[in-house]
Amino acid sequence: MVIITAGMIGVGKTTLTGMIAEHLNTQAFFEPVGDNPVLPLYYSDPKKYGFLLQIFFLNKRFAMIKQALTDDNNVLDRSIYEDALFTRENNKEGNISDQEFEIYLKLLDNMMAELRSIPKKAPDLLVYAYADFDTILYRIKKRGRDYEQIENDQSLYDYYFKIWSAYKEWFEAYDEGPKMLVDLQQHDLSKAASAKTVLGLIDEKLATVRQPTSISK
Repeated sequence: MVIITAGMIGVGKTTLTGMIAEHLNTQAFFEPVGDNPVLPLYYSDPKKYGFLLQIFFLNKRFAMIKQALTDDNNVLDRSIYEDALFTRENNKEGNISDQEFEIYLKLLDNMMAELRSIPKKAPDLLVYAYADFDTILYRIKKRGRDYEQIENDQSLYDYYFKIWSAYKEWFEAYDEGPKMLVDLQQHDLSKAASAKTVLGLIDEKLATVRQPTSISK
């Protein structure tokens, strides 16, 4: 069984990923952020480092999903399936040239073709973590990464809004397999009752796509 989580930065996706992995007694693969040397450079100069950042993430996410699809049970914090969303927005913003974007898409196509040659060709479930835009901004501010703060760079407000909007469209278009939306504004994962509710919803969804015995501890 492979579950992928998706969602805007600040929504609580990493916390959700860890909770699902612990609940199902399986391994969590987390997005490389803290150990990403390119990310702070990107925030300081998106036009200079946009393409480098996307190639860094694409390489990491390809390795993660490939390992997950060949292992028994895993939960992934963000995946290769949403990678193009960020690259496309960077291209629209002029941070990545059309030529760079074309190179990226060809590389992504090659990687996706290789994934489809694996016996397990796609995740069993996508869990999309959602919250409204004001909540996203509050949580980004609360976690305190300097290079993410709007106060330090007003252009980030527009960028965040575009990514937040693009995520909703991406989720609607996702067709690699079963999917569900979890409202992390309504269900605050810092509260035990809300966390239990969210995990229960995920269990119910899993029961419709896999045999119940495959999700028991």
